[in-house]
Amino acid sequence: MEKIELKPASVFEMFARINAVPRPSKKEEKMIAFLKDFGEGLGLETIVDETGNVLIRKPASAGMEDRPTVILQSHMDMVCEKNNDVDFDFERDAIQTYIDGEWMKAKGTTLGADDGIGCAMEMAILADNTIKHGPLECVFTRDEETGLTGAEGMQPGFMTGQMLINLDSEDEGELFVSCAGGCRTTATFRFTPETAPANAFFLRLTIKGLTGGHSGDDIEKKRANANKLLARYLYDGMKAWGLRLADIQAGGLHNAIPREATCVVCIPNQYKEQARVRWNVFAAEVEEEFSVTEKTMEFLLESTEPMNVLPEDVSCRLISALQAVDNGVYAMSQDIALVETSSNLASIKQTEPGLIFVNSSQRSSLLSNRHNMAHTVAAVFELAGAEVETGEGYPGWAMNPKSEILRIAREEYVRLFKKEPVVRGIHAGLECGLFSEKYPGLDMVSFGPTLRGVHSPDERLLIPTVDMVWKHLLAILEKI
Repeated sequence: MEKIELKPASVFEMFARINAVPRPSKKEEKMIAFLKDFGEGLGLETIVDETGNVLIRKPASAGMEDRPTVILQSHMDMVCEKNNDVDFDFERDAIQTYIDGEWMKAKGTTLGADDGIGCAMEMAILADNTIKHGPLECVFTRDEETGLTGAEGMQPGFMTGQMLINLDSEDEGELFVSCAGGCRTTATFRFTPETAPANAFFLRLTIKGLTGGHSGDDIEKKRANANKLLARYLYDGMKAWGLRLADIQAGGLHNAIPREATCVVCIPNQYKEQARVRWNVFAAEVEEEFSVTEKTMEFLLESTEPMNVLPEDVSCRLISALQAVDNGVYAMSQDIALVETSSNLASIKQTEPGLIFVNSSQRSSLLSNRHNMAHTVAAVFELAGAEVETGEGYPGWAMNPKSEILRIAREEYVRLFKKEPVVRGIHAGLECGLFSEKYPGLDMVSFGPTLRGVHSPDERLLIPTVDMVWKHLLAILEKI
């Protein structure tokens, strides 16, 4: 197979530089220093605010000084997920990329194209003095992935542009003009571990190899949630054999559909063969249910050493809540073909003996239904006796029907590619929602190259779409 050319070279060169810099969410100090050195090295005004957001200003090209200032914006942090068999430290190691046909991937980890490729485009524009544009403000926000805290902490006046292009979308040919708001609901179960009952048999149950994905943008794609699958078996076992939990380590980041879940349970010794048989039957049933979306799922069962267990009532209440709690699409929009409201059961972790945390995220384009979804999830865990807390969350972004930047973006896309782009909303959180609160009247649009498998080690970037987005972006900047 002929090796695909990485075009534009300047963008992919910047992306390689970015991927050499560790940048986990909430630990972006190295990336902040890198961007600051980059801007100052070009002799450009570079500002780092108290939150850690970086802004680099570039003067207009000759003859374009009277154009409105345009903000290019992307986030500097990345989701740090890896396969269990991969030895990788996201706080020290560089992402290892490779080419597979038309796709760029990483070796056993997230690629970081969300949103490193957006950062790379900004850097390439800053470094290239042949590109025609009006005054630019290139903004790199921190900690988008775990709460949008970079955008949340940005003070009004940090950005001064009138129009903003967010480079954090994942489908080339689609222009995003609105997004969902979201929040997180956390349930805490506290208990005193007990000695296992006499004649208890211990099993470790593991579900892995699921597709996973973004808990907003992929929630309607009928991908299995490893936590919910595990809960189904636990509930059956609790009812049939008095199964009790001893430990659980399931799921990961709040904004990712869980790909893996594992737990340790105990059952009366006389039921161990029934438990094994039921596990095999359950695996076959689930594989049939998800035969289209889950091609590589694995179900593992093995005996393990005895340990302390949850009190019977706590185990029962927790398992029942995990079975009952909503997960997936809750409501579709009445206006457009888009998910309106959803919830994702993200993680269940025993962090220390006697303490289990359950994290979930709720999203909706309607604030009232986001509250309703969060209350629905909270009520389940409150009935189960947990301490429940729902964060304030972040706002959605409403479409501006008179958007000038959308008009230009659409017209330039048609001129370049002889087809209409899709104009739509997204059921994921974008920083545009927070910007719309802090900068009323800011005219915004979001687009980017095609990404798949984001927030998972299957993350991949469709290489030809990078050049398409690059050409589109430069055409918009020259037109404004």
